[in-house]
Amino acid sequence: MSGRGGGLLVAGTTSDAGKSVVTAGICRWLVRQGVKVAPFKGQNMSLNSFVTRDGAEIGRAQAMQAQAARVEPSALMNPVLLKPGSDRSSQVVLMGKPVGEMSARGYHGARQGALLDTVVGCLEELRGSHDAVICEGAGSPAEINLRRTDIVNMGIARAARLPVLVVGDIDRGGVFASFFGTTALLAPEDQELLAGYLVNKFRGDVSLLEPGLDMLKSLTGRATYGVLPFQHELGIDEEDGLRVSLRGAVRESVVAPPVGEDVLRVAVCAVPLMSNFTDVDALAAEPGVVVRFVDRAEELVDADLVVVPGTRGTVKALEWLRERGLADALARRAAEGRPVLGICGGFQLLGERIEDDVESRAGVVAGLGLLPVQVRFAREKTLARPVGEALGEYVEGYEIHHGVADVLGGDAFLDGCRVGAVWGTHWHGSLESDGFRRAFLRAVADAAGRRFVPAPDTSFAALREEQLDRLGDLVERYADTEGLWRLIESGAPDGLPFVPPGAPA
Repeated sequence: MSGRGGGLLVAGTTSDAGKSVVTAGICRWLVRQGVKVAPFKGQNMSLNSFVTRDGAEIGRAQAMQAQAARVEPSALMNPVLLKPGSDRSSQVVLMGKPVGEMSARGYHGARQGALLDTVVGCLEELRGSHDAVICEGAGSPAEINLRRTDIVNMGIARAARLPVLVVGDIDRGGVFASFFGTTALLAPEDQELLAGYLVNKFRGDVSLLEPGLDMLKSLTGRATYGVLPFQHELGIDEEDGLRVSLRGAVRESVVAPPVGEDVLRVAVCAVPLMSNFTDVDALAAEPGVVVRFVDRAEELVDADLVVVPGTRGTVKALEWLRERGLADALARRAAEGRPVLGICGGFQLLGERIEDDVESRAGVVAGLGLLPVQVRFAREKTLARPVGEALGEYVEGYEIHHGVADVLGGDAFLDGCRVGAVWGTHWHGSLESDGFRRAFLRAVADAAGRRFVPAPDTSFAALREEQLDRLGDLVERYADTEGLWRLIESGAPDGLPFVPPGAPA
């Protein structure tokens, strides 16, 4: 393929239908065929974000998809990122930089439609330098209340003439109705681009499903481009946060026995507006480490390590910890010399004092006082990819925060500090550095009195590559790859029938 590269939009019948992992799987399948491919999502709403090498903030799912495509992540791959600060407002990140806070009504009413040219321009730039661009939609393309200003589903598909593949999660049930209803609620011009469907998370005998797929084709005139089986423990970065109840939720981990005599139990405080909770994935990748998310003080009692993760609302998280008795439980742990790790917002609230006239506008607020740190929120966001050393090991990380920490004591720990068994840092992703993670877990095991031994050869990067290869294998084995390539190269088939009634006027 030469000149302008081909493209495909992966949409979904619902949020969490599997668009992110299907997009990553198609990228990995294509790059293994020698295709130069890039991921793209015009607009993303997520608290899980990542910093590119040139200091741009994008959705972490797009960074994962870039890794699947074996290309360097860039702001072109996610030009608009919305980071919720409440149910009604979000920070708008445009081309990797924050440009302000907007209400949902204000954004959808005016700003969103004006960004279509920016989004289309980024997509076309990627198509000019790649053989194929695999785009991910958001939510459902049939959100008729938002269609007029849409820039991520049928809006971008129509503007760029992209064929659309709709993914449905059959594990939830109702997949045929979802496929049919999604198609029937689109305008004729949008239906011309909806090429077909992909069933995700199927369990059982596919021969029992095939008559339904045939009936769906007779009803809509559109083929199903594959049935992907349900797969446990993919461990790929979520986009919008944990959608299951957090109480007792266990982070997926490798199935391997501990190397030492004991397991290590990690409890992650499920704070409001939790961001970049994927920081604990590297802990869950260690044999013998059990990671769970908790929201009650009593659930910290048997934990060997408590992690207070990042949050888009540090002051709100602080209030939540106090209301639930978790703040007192953390203080008791610190007094007893039992390990606590605060990351980014979690690090900030472990300090003595927070001055916030930016995020919560709460002014001066007392922190938990477990670390000698004072935090002042700056209007300009810190976006960085730091490297350094801690516990005698090389560490890489990334920073995304408004809070500026003034460290007044303790032992140096990355950009933060350590006092006894309490650690704090702004660095996300530090635990993905294998040597540092093992050294940190040894220190935690010593402080917790556990006979836990980190595995000597766990490579988080290698495990992530294996997971991405598994996604590529799913697409290669269970999808109609010849049909997908025709869509990418030539667009939606001609003559796709209109399914009434179409979008309301």
